[in-house]
Amino acid sequence: MKEIVRIGCGAGFSGDRLEPAAVLVEKGELDYLVLECLAERTIALAQKRKAVDPTKGYDPLLERRMELLLPLLTQHGVKLLTNMGAANPVAAAGKVIEIAKRLNLLVKVAAVTGDDVLHMITGEELALENGRPLKQSGEILSANAYLGADAILPALQSGADIIITGRVADPSLVVAPLMHEFGWLLDDAETIGKATVIGHLMECAGQITGGYFADPVKKPVKGMEFLGHPFVDVYPDGSAVISKVEGTGGIINLATAKEQLLYEVTNPHEYLTPDVVADFTSVTLQQKAANCVAVKGGAGRQKPATLKVSVGYRAGFIGEGEISYAGQHALERARLAGETIQKRLRNRFAELRLDYIGCRSVHPPSLGKNCQSYEIRLRVAGKAETAEEAALVGEEVEALYTNGPAGGGGVRKYVNEVVGIVSALIDRKETKSEVTIKQS
Repeated sequence: MKEIVRIGCGAGFSGDRLEPAAVLVEKGELDYLVLECLAERTIALAQKRKAVDPTKGYDPLLERRMELLLPLLTQHGVKLLTNMGAANPVAAAGKVIEIAKRLNLLVKVAAVTGDDVLHMITGEELALENGRPLKQSGEILSANAYLGADAILPALQSGADIIITGRVADPSLVVAPLMHEFGWLLDDAETIGKATVIGHLMECAGQITGGYFADPVKKPVKGMEFLGHPFVDVYPDGSAVISKVEGTGGIINLATAKEQLLYEVTNPHEYLTPDVVADFTSVTLQQKAANCVAVKGGAGRQKPATLKVSVGYRAGFIGEGEISYAGQHALERARLAGETIQKRLRNRFAELRLDYIGCRSVHPPSLGKNCQSYEIRLRVAGKAETAEEAALVGEEVEALYTNGPAGGGGVRKYVNEVVGIVSALIDRKETKSEVTIKQS
């Protein structure tokens, strides 16, 4: 058993920067690199791509990330865990092998599957968000259960250099290698609770190093242009120290750690994952040195009997149009444009939204009532059942060039299909994970 396991997190979402992961592998002296690249809507969109082309459905940046990282991973002996498999982990593993062969590298890749439970969904399951049957939301596109560390462990035990999963819980990407290295058991809820705290702190990569924390007035962070991503040293007792590669930008302190600890946690007494019901209330953080925070504590109870399922469904189309107004009376002219569009479209769209960007688009209208902005961008969005209907929004906004208030410019228009997301629960005993091995 190792005395310390070091895990770096090189990506916190699908579109994250590529180079911080390379810096971690080159200079971080890691045992494992984690790339957390999957969100609820991300996997539903991946399922759509897979439906069009069965060889696709994995993360769009997988090839670029692997071309950059594979030589470094093999050179430094770092194992990779990632959920970039999205809707198609086996195809993703095959693509990694293809890249490895092109680079003359020998790698063993394990693909973890079993999260795709669409065939198990009847539509009668109740959505957690509204209590209504799933079938009432719309045509169901995808259903992926959040698997846990137990699904990843066989892949680790296979000796694979790279492990690619689909939908697993974000902290489980960290919990699994810790279980593997330290021999922790899944029924040791206290220890798995501590591991889940560590995984949760690491899962968003640059968020804990100041990326989502920074405010140049209240919370200044230096070196944002080369923000370092974190690594964590974990000890057999479940304690840990989080840091980053020396010389990289960003900051790790008690404030960044606390913000990340509470991120997406609605109940710190009961943070539900497939591995454990974690309790974050006993966690203690200590600043050990510059960019170095120690983590202790955390607890847990036996894992839930159910697994959360992320369900994607067709939710119609959004048509959008944007136009800018500047100079004197910019807001008044933008409002006249918005009122004009509203009168022309109100009988065509049950859902029509007007935003005055620069005055009141993010916060409620009441907070922007005294806005005196010199520049306003009007955004109009309407939801429709078909793409053709949705396109009317952009067409009407474009017509403001000569049929609207003075000085409008910079029109852009879009139509996008909407993928809605709801959640449900299924009996975890009904799922079965599998591991597929590929070698170059």
